[in-house]
Order: sequence, then C-alpha cells, then structure tokens
Amino acid sequence: MATQNDKPVWFITGCSTGFGREIARKTLSLGYPTVITARNPSTLADLANEYADLALVLELDVMKAAQIEAATRAAIERFGRIDVLVNNAGIGYFGSFEESERDEVRTMFDINVWGLADMTRAVLPQMRKQRSGTIVNISSVGGIIAFPALSFYNATKFAVEALSESLSQELAPLGIKVLVVEPGPFRTDWAGRSANQAPQTIDDYANTAKARTDMIRGYSGKQPGDPVRAADAIVKTVESENPPLRLLLGKAALANARLKLDALKRDFDGWETVSAGADFPEG
Repeated sequence: MATQNDKPVWFITGCSTGFGREIARKTLSLGYPTVITARNPSTLADLANEYADLALVLELDVMKAAQIEAATRAAIERFGRIDVLVNNAGIGYFGSFEESERDEVRTMFDINVWGLADMTRAVLPQMRKQRSGTIVNISSVGGIIAFPALSFYNATKFAVEALSESLSQELAPLGIKVLVVEPGPFRTDWAGRSANQAPQTIDDYANTAKARTDMIRGYSGKQPGDPVRAADAIVKTVESENPPLRLLLGKAALANARLKLDALKRDFDGWETVSAGADFPEG
C-alpha cells in the first residue's frame, strides 16, 4: 500500500557507501520515502533502523535484470510511485588503454552504462504514467574530459552523458526531467575499493597512466569534495524549479570542465575553414 503520498519517493542504487548513502541519508532526514538498495543490504541496517517508516531496503545488483524488476515492483507496491531515480551504482578502473583487461572493462560497462540503462528502463513506465519524475544519473567530470589511466572509465561516463542528453529530449514533453551529476574528486571509495586496476604495467606509460593512477590512489581519503555537501546539492537541484541538465560538483570539476570548453573552442575556431569546407559548395 502506498504511504506518505504527499512526499516525493526516491529510489537510489548503490547506497552502501559514498554518494548513494549520503543522498539516502539526506532524503530520509527530509521525511521522504526512500528505496535504498545495495548488493549487500546488511550494510544499510543503520539507515533501516533509524528510518523504519520511510526506508525500504532492497537487495539490488544492477547487472541482474530479475533484481531490477523485483526492486521496482516492490518500490511501487510499498509507496505507490517513484518520483526520483538516482542511478548511483558504479565502479572505476585504472590502467592505460593498452594495459586494460577486456573482461574487467566489460564488467565496468555492464554496471556503469547497461545497469544504469536497465534501471532507467524499469522505472520509466511508471514515470510516464505519472507524467512526472526525475532521472538522476551520477556521471563524473570524467564524462566531460578524459585523463590518462582512465580511458575506459571515461568511456563509460561519456556514454552516460550522451545517453542522458538524448533521454532528456525524449522525456521533456512527458514531464520527466533528467539531471546528470558530474563530481570531481570526492572522499568516497571510488579511488579505493571501488576501482580495480590493470595487473600488468608497461614502462612506456610510466609518466602518463601510471603517474595518474599513483596520484589518484595517493590522495584517496584526502580529496577536497565532501559527499555530505554533494548530497545536499543534488537534492536541492532536483527540487529546484528549473534544474540544469548538468550539475558539476566541486571546484576541480568546474576548473577541468572549463579547460575542456577552452580546448574545444581552440579546435573549432582554429579549424573552422577546413570544417566548413567539407560541405558541397553553395548553389
């Protein structure tokens, strides 16, 4: 039976740590019914106990279609609707393009891209029926600008950006919004246990991919970004009257995104004549 019908219902994937947990804590503290999910639901026991009337804790591995279907059905049975889906579940991977393992990379794509897509596909029929809702896709500044050692991770996030941009245009006439969140370095487990690494290294990439990996691993736990403030920003943005399509989080994300804009402009302007000359002559 649906409860708390005057409050928006949130559904969040990957709540065991990091952004997912902090977003869940924020929505629950606001009195919002929230579906909190993880591959191991026991990691969510504290939230379940503190917010027993509001929290629905479910086991969910976004690579398992049956679990996605069951979780979506359980959420609607309990709360009657889903107003906000947060696709947060994801992993990272470090290694140069040449060093990266195909199986590990495919698994990352299955989680970061196909898991997100399958979860979104599962909730869209309900949101279309409601003619309302918000899809929040947790991307990365690495979905805007690529870095050494992260080619395949960047590829998954570039895919999330493109998918979200197209989806936003398809869903806008139906009253459904899309928000892409692009964090920079935050104190989550992303640079620690949530990111695998190529087992073999090639000396030729020591000053590029390896150096970048060492730098990221080295500041794990010391990043400037605060996940609690990030969660607050995400919730406030979803609740705003006119949210953007893209939300950068953190000064580093903002700086790097602007560097990418500058680089694009240099290429576009510097090669404008060549680009325009590829068309048939007018007339």
